[in-house]
Amino acid sequence: MTPRLLSSAAILFAAMTQPGWAESFSLPLSADYSLIKNTLVSQLFTGPGTSANVWKDRQGCSFVQLSNPQLDGQNGQVHLTNNVHVRFGSGMNGQCLPLLEWSGLLETWQQPTINPQQTVLSLPVTQARAYDRSGVPLNIDQLQDLLRRYAEPQLASLKIDLNQSRGDIERKLAEYLPKENEAELHQIISTLKFTGAAAKDEGISVTLGFDAPVKPLTSAPAGPLSAAEQQQWQEAWQEWDAFLSKAVQQASFDSNSEQMRDTLTEILLEARSAFQAAIKGQQTGGKDPVRVFFTDTWERLAPELHNLAKQLPEIQGLRYMTFIAATDVIYQLESIGSPLGLEISSEGLRKLARILIKGQQERALSSPSDTPQAQAGFQSGQSKDVRF
Repeated sequence: MTPRLLSSAAILFAAMTQPGWAESFSLPLSADYSLIKNTLVSQLFTGPGTSANVWKDRQGCSFVQLSNPQLDGQNGQVHLTNNVHVRFGSGMNGQCLPLLEWSGLLETWQQPTINPQQTVLSLPVTQARAYDRSGVPLNIDQLQDLLRRYAEPQLASLKIDLNQSRGDIERKLAEYLPKENEAELHQIISTLKFTGAAAKDEGISVTLGFDAPVKPLTSAPAGPLSAAEQQQWQEAWQEWDAFLSKAVQQASFDSNSEQMRDTLTEILLEARSAFQAAIKGQQTGGKDPVRVFFTDTWERLAPELHNLAKQLPEIQGLRYMTFIAATDVIYQLESIGSPLGLEISSEGLRKLARILIKGQQERALSSPSDTPQAQAGFQSGQSKDVRF
């Protein structure tokens, strides 16, 4: 789970704040193959030239090396192609004497699979094929055995384990919410499970399920924030505004595109205007400013970032792909947020603002180190978690 994905999910969990009966919910997510490749590279292909030594002897004379992974979807499976270089050698007088050497391509087909407990999503290999640059299949038994024993398990090692992630997810979400919600948040996180996974043409589609109490609907409107509340919101928003401003600068630098910078800057200004109007209860032309922003402006932002991610080196592009994944979550909130009392609207934003303000006040009282400034590291996306 990435910090920005968690930030979007926090909006959902923040709405679940009153007791009631539990219902099951589903949250569809998607991981573009570019994102999966970036994750695979960052976790496995860390050697020179995007390479991975999946096996080698103590002397380094014999090894199996993979490099330049390429992913796509084929017939409902993840199709992965790697350059492969295999060598058998013997160490003599401090030098390696090659006995057998082979280079070619290794293709694997891997099926997104959920374990019976619905807590682990993995990609086991269902089929593998090795052949040389001319397309001639590998027919050396010893080399085939090496690939089966060492290469295939490494390629299948990428996975998401919810049991390893629950504590981290809960801690990060708890930073946004009042203390009165901690027990309920823990109960919700404990029910997280994978309910579906499929390899599509563009990426892996995953459905995350969870149980949550239903918040009774209320007809009481969420009025504009008071002057004091607006000041508190401004303090919280400044941290996000600073992060977004830096993101715009970095995006324009990465792409070396003034047009990209101008487009993203314009979108940031529109976000500021929409959110401030919503907080103050202002509407323009009878239209909800938050609704307009998420249905119109956000539609324009995602393709810009998607195109940018494809142009950048793998690790740089990962930042933007995770941001795009977060926007997908936001759209799903509308379909499942209504029974919980949350909607993508100015009123929904004001409800959320009051929840976040309350949580911020409690943290400020409990510990000086829990101020918004101290939390800026997390809000700025500083995390080493690279799981997709």
